[in-house]
Amino acid sequence: MRLPFTVEQFLDVFQAYNAAIWPAQIIGYVLGFVALALVFKSSRTGDRAITLILAGMWTWTGLIYHIAFFSRVNKAAYLFGAFFVVSGLLILWAGFLKSKLSFRWRGGPVPSLGALFILYSMVIYPLLGYMSGHVYPRSPVFGVTPCPVTIFTFGLFLMAGKKVPVYILLIPFLWSLVGGSAAFNLGVPEDYGLIVAGVAGSTLILLENRRKKRNPPDSRVRS
Repeated sequence: MRLPFTVEQFLDVFQAYNAAIWPAQIIGYVLGFVALALVFKSSRTGDRAITLILAGMWTWTGLIYHIAFFSRVNKAAYLFGAFFVVSGLLILWAGFLKSKLSFRWRGGPVPSLGALFILYSMVIYPLLGYMSGHVYPRSPVFGVTPCPVTIFTFGLFLMAGKKVPVYILLIPFLWSLVGGSAAFNLGVPEDYGLIVAGVAGSTLILLENRRKKRNPPDSRVRS
């Protein structure tokens, strides 16, 4: 598929974006570690805080990365940005307003894969990028760019204590395919992990939803 921009233009966007938003990258990592720590705390307040962090990452990425910067080389970024903002609002609606999201570490293969996705988004993704020649600031950064945020989101959803509403999976899944195309079209090998996270993560989350429907999780009040 022919893209409306070159690899150099794509990397130039990251360079301009990273320079403009500094030190938001550090804040993104701090919020990521906070969200991960709250998974182990397992409380209603923690669930809402994680929801706010996820919703904030999706909304920021939609408005600031896609619409304000990526749109300079790809007009489709306006559409991407709108969908990212919608995704942020859906996460906020489901987790903060309707209390349909909960996160807790319970061990087992599925949450462990979620932890691996989080590790990938925060540590392995930038390392693979570095080894591929995508050196900061000409590279995506966790918490403030679409692909690491999407992988991180699937990681947290795999740690969900309740059924994950299907309507908040759709946009992350679609982006895993659209954004993952960069692995092939732009030579961004770290984005192969985005495709894996989207396909494997969505499949396992839907299977977990079925399991939780048959065996509802503990409904005791969480503080």
